[in-house]
Amino acid sequence: MSFTKRAAIAAALICALIASPAAARKKKNAEPEPPVAGTLIDNVEGLTPDGNGGIDRFDGFLIGPDGRVKQIYHSGDERPERVQYRLDGKGRIVMPGMIDAHGHVMATGFARMTLDLSMAKSLDEALSRIAAWTAAHPDLPWILGTGWNQVVWGLDRMPTAAELDAVTGGKPAWLTRVDGHAGWANSAAMAAANITAKTPDPAGGEIRRVAGGKAPAGVFIDAATALIDAKVPKPRPEDRDTALAEAQLAMLSQGVTAIADMGTTIEDWQAFRRAADLGHLRVRIISYAAGIDAMSLIGGPGPTPWLYDDRLKMNGLKLYLDGALGSRGAWLKAPYADDPETSGLPQMSQTQLGNLMSRAAIDNFQVAVHAIGDEANKTVLDAIDELTATYKGDRRWRIEHAQIVDPADIPRFGEHGVIASMQPQHEASDRVMAEARLGPDRLAGAYAWKSMEAAGATLAFGSDTPVEPAHPFQGLAVAITRQGADGEPFGGWQPQEALSREAALEAYTTGAAYAMFAEDKLGRIAEGYDADFLFVDTDPTLATPQQIRKTKVLETWIGGRLAWSAAKDQVAEEVAAEGR
Repeated sequence: MSFTKRAAIAAALICALIASPAAARKKKNAEPEPPVAGTLIDNVEGLTPDGNGGIDRFDGFLIGPDGRVKQIYHSGDERPERVQYRLDGKGRIVMPGMIDAHGHVMATGFARMTLDLSMAKSLDEALSRIAAWTAAHPDLPWILGTGWNQVVWGLDRMPTAAELDAVTGGKPAWLTRVDGHAGWANSAAMAAANITAKTPDPAGGEIRRVAGGKAPAGVFIDAATALIDAKVPKPRPEDRDTALAEAQLAMLSQGVTAIADMGTTIEDWQAFRRAADLGHLRVRIISYAAGIDAMSLIGGPGPTPWLYDDRLKMNGLKLYLDGALGSRGAWLKAPYADDPETSGLPQMSQTQLGNLMSRAAIDNFQVAVHAIGDEANKTVLDAIDELTATYKGDRRWRIEHAQIVDPADIPRFGEHGVIASMQPQHEASDRVMAEARLGPDRLAGAYAWKSMEAAGATLAFGSDTPVEPAHPFQGLAVAITRQGADGEPFGGWQPQEALSREAALEAYTTGAAYAMFAEDKLGRIAEGYDADFLFVDTDPTLATPQQIRKTKVLETWIGGRLAWSAAKDQVAEEVAAEGR
């Protein structure tokens, strides 16, 4: 080694020795690193759909200041030493917020504010409840309510105006059937609407008549309900605000963090906006307008962007093609087994349906069509076949309910990527009635979740609240067992249509998000997604069906913030009780 090179090395060592104490002192006196911005949720048993049909398990995650997930931590992963806020999950179970792919937000709220007949098990019990409500609310101009179901009552007929007259004291009464497709009026309500024996059935509707005559019997089905609805006093804006608050509480307490509102009116939309303006809109609402006029009023030239920190968006249009099985309004290919004189009540022809769908699609609104009967489902699929040739791109046509589908038509759901927006709780509630309406030979395509999945359709699960309560964990239990809360029938009803736990959970999370064009932000606990998640007491991928059904939501978080807490809700109830 040359003298010059040895000298250079020595000089470098001397400099390093001289500099080291200073560097050490500088490091010792340096300010600590600032805390990582956001919230660390740690020490949890986390689970989420992984986007590929499986479940990802993790034990912590970091939420950024923008309310989105920044990082997921698995066992052994290094966490930041300092964060703005750290929450010790204490080993509790964390999962994504549940998405209700089909519900009616304002109707859910109003159902909690009016007479609820959903628990009545007989006509006599219903009449007793109506009488008690009438006596307790003498100042109300109308008796309004929902939830009656003559099938549950064991009646082979609809209730009558005369029966309602006996308990309503001459005050107008209008009670909506559980499925929302029929109403029960008393004589005072029919008089207010000028309904007489000469009133014709409207297109797509039926006025039930007294046997052997033309006099209205008191029940109005599908389009005929508008005759009475037109005379019912309209809710005030403050009533709508209260209804929205009630609906949000009902959903948050059951772990629902987002919902597709099917049939949003301009009045509904304004209520959503008022709540959001005041910071009171907690649940995410994705609206589908109640017809072309509402679509144009709300969206104008096209769907709205996400508003209010992703709390509100208007995606498209909701259309009705038929009614429901319970009131025999569902449009079937063959007559009803228990009423051979009817095949249902179509609300429009395929040409009319196609025209309305085209009107929405031309401005890029997403289209969702209510179709329950097999003829209705075929008609929507035929319309989609025609429209797909014109409207290219990712349309994600939706069929709402798809309850009774001809097995020959099921593969068609996969051909154009049709969303099968279905409600598992309906199967548990309707199976006995469906058997009566259809007969044993027409059940192969009834509530056919597994067949839809196999055909390539995206399953998006919801509740149809308030028709069924917005209880997604009850729906999960039904989806994997095809059984009701009583465990019946043994082995499940049409058990070949049961889903795996992973597929059922996906339908309430990633599938529902995809159905709303929100798969890049909702439905998973993953990097870049909105931090919508739940603390629950049960792992739905490991628990028994009965345990899943009884799952308790402990906390509901939306956008990285606590939106509802069982503990705080209980304290509030105790304080209110003390005040009373």
